[in-house]
Amino acid sequence: MNPNQLARIAALVGDPARAGMLLALMDGRSLTANELAGVARVTAATASRHLSLLVDADLLRATRQGRHRYHRLASPDVARVLEGIMQLAVAHDRPQPPATGPRDPQMRFARTCYDHLAGRLAVALADRLVEEGAVLVDEDTAVLTDKAPAVLASLGLRDLGDAKAGGKRPACRPCLDWGERRMHLAGQLGSLVCSHCVQQGWLLPRPKSRAMELTPGGAAALRDWFGLQRWNALTQPEA
Repeated sequence: MNPNQLARIAALVGDPARAGMLLALMDGRSLTANELAGVARVTAATASRHLSLLVDADLLRATRQGRHRYHRLASPDVARVLEGIMQLAVAHDRPQPPATGPRDPQMRFARTCYDHLAGRLAVALADRLVEEGAVLVDEDTAVLTDKAPAVLASLGLRDLGDAKAGGKRPACRPCLDWGERRMHLAGQLGSLVCSHCVQQGWLLPRPKSRAMELTPGGAAALRDWFGLQRWNALTQPEA
């Protein structure tokens, strides 16, 4: 082990502004430089310099999506190291998580992102598909597995059509959620799931808005698919 490298990483993590940024990312979300600047209480220019150092040291990974550049922890190993330091530290005050995404509760819960679902519901759907082994996600790619038909059939989606056939558009791809700053699923699968929820009458588009209204029938069907404990955690009011 090179002690100089150890000292370099310790120095990077030991700076209060950078430590605040890293702690803000411990919940798995991705945040912009401006949001992290607010957490660290530094200017945007100063935050940019800090973030560049953290990316160069492989502590953070930056991804560009649309007009924004998002930052997240580079790996689970980084999170484990930070968690160990947190256990050693006597932390009386922790940075407040920055507010992200839309303020409208319905928009935060479920909305359209182009032709697929976004919001807390979409992130939970993606989490469930990954946990069930129906989708494998690796960085910026996602692949449907042989388990996908059975898992999606339990949601009532039995015809995967174009999502299995492939083509110019990817069958499935991860898409960073604006509000949750975690992954939901786009591509052909994302479009199919969105269409299915609307056709079943589970979600209703709200006029002149991208927000989707959850119907009683949708709540019952999705509760059965997620399980009561997951569904209660998903639908409880946000803190």
